[in-house]
Amino acid sequence: MSVAVLAQTLVLLDHTILNIALETLAEPGAGLGASPAELAWAVASYSLVFAACGFPGGALADRFGARRVLVAGLLVLGAAALAAAFAPNAAALIVARGGMGAGGALITPATLALVTRHTTAAARPRALAVWASSGAVAVALGPLVGGALLEHFWWGSVFLLNLPVVAVCLAGAGLLVPRTRQVERRGLDLPGLALSVAGLGLLVYGAVRGGGRAGWSDPGTLVALAAGLVLLALFTVVERARAEPGLDVRLFAEPRFACGGLVLLLLFFGLAGQLFYCAFYLQGVRGLSAQGAGAVMMSAAGGIVLGNQVSPALTRTLTVRWVTAAGTVLAGLTFGGYVFLDGDSPPVWLVLLLFAQGAGVGLVVAPMTTEMMAAIPPHQTGAGAAVAAAARPVGSALGVAVLGSVLAASYRRAVRPALDGLPGTARERAMDSAEAARSLAGMPGGADLLAAADRAYLHAMHVTAVWTALLTLGGAVLVVAHLRPRESRYEAHHGHGTAPPAGRARRR
Repeated sequence: MSVAVLAQTLVLLDHTILNIALETLAEPGAGLGASPAELAWAVASYSLVFAACGFPGGALADRFGARRVLVAGLLVLGAAALAAAFAPNAAALIVARGGMGAGGALITPATLALVTRHTTAAARPRALAVWASSGAVAVALGPLVGGALLEHFWWGSVFLLNLPVVAVCLAGAGLLVPRTRQVERRGLDLPGLALSVAGLGLLVYGAVRGGGRAGWSDPGTLVALAAGLVLLALFTVVERARAEPGLDVRLFAEPRFACGGLVLLLLFFGLAGQLFYCAFYLQGVRGLSAQGAGAVMMSAAGGIVLGNQVSPALTRTLTVRWVTAAGTVLAGLTFGGYVFLDGDSPPVWLVLLLFAQGAGVGLVVAPMTTEMMAAIPPHQTGAGAAVAAAARPVGSALGVAVLGSVLAASYRRAVRPALDGLPGTARERAMDSAEAARSLAGMPGGADLLAAADRAYLHAMHVTAVWTALLTLGGAVLVVAHLRPRESRYEAHHGHGTAPPAGRARRR
């Protein structure tokens, strides 16, 4: 259990630690001189590859055992982190981050499968709450440790942090993690795995491309999105026809499983997008250091831990349906709370907002993951874990892409009137981002540019916060409407060996 939680913390740490380094990476001297588009890809490439390789990671865990796949994922992640630390340019960093995502895609379903298989039905909600709390630790450590490292070392140190943790996890996997006895020996569905990788990869790539400079109407964006959807549809057809599918798509006919995956996707859609623009608000508009911004952002971790730890007891009293609905509403309202922030807001307001946001997320993740895993048979825990885990990177990648696009478009509209006095090339740079506009404030005609960039960014953040809140609140509607007391096909045939007791299930 401890190895699984530590390994999962490392995976989620790599999701968050780069956010605090974006300002540094954008600098030509101290960083790589990365453009806003390159920074977006450096963030998204991890999630893109993680999402694309999630289903294969789960299938490999079912086929070869969770322990072996965990070790392989740790080795891949460690090697890619080393490459990222010494990347000579933004393109190399993007590729290395993708390699880290591939390692994470092997680790996450393996850790969730280990926790599910090696706990009893009664102990599983608490065990999954501890596993889910790794996200809180990552949210806390990412900005805080990343900020501390950037204060004293070069930007590559945020990736070298992975290596000692990988070493500890490898030692723990060898000494503490038991070999998983397969319930049944399954074949490896290579055509299905290839279709899932290509389909999810193209879909997330199209979303990231659409959220960048290319735009949503760009032919390359539209082709990628359409091709991804076609390949995923073909994947569904192929898997339904196979006697031993890598992912039994009939799992999505189980309302608890399908609803849980969609709600988690929406939740992390909002969370990732919010963290993306929160970092720029703190360091750009408020002028905090990387370490100061990290200290503020870590307050969300306390809320996540609180939500995770109280959720098992609350679900026994109020049922999973209403606890997860309340958590989703709380998260959505805090996302919308950004409309009340301005350039003079006390940091304590954001600390309280992030704490409440974390509590909302914590109330959802563990109970919803428990519901999803309870609906599937033991020999498909790896595949089911891959779906539950894929909701995070897919939602995160889509959130950064879509909400980043809304943020950028709103910023450009708001800042355009203030750029009339700038020469053409400078005007184009200032239109790209608030960071670029601030760097031009000292040139002729740019005296008022700093204040204009801050005003435009705040307006853009407020617009984006409204959309973030509305989409997240849509998840609460899904929970209330569809997370109803039904037995899965597996529970109906085999009892409740992996599910909550029947009496509690009927009260959802």
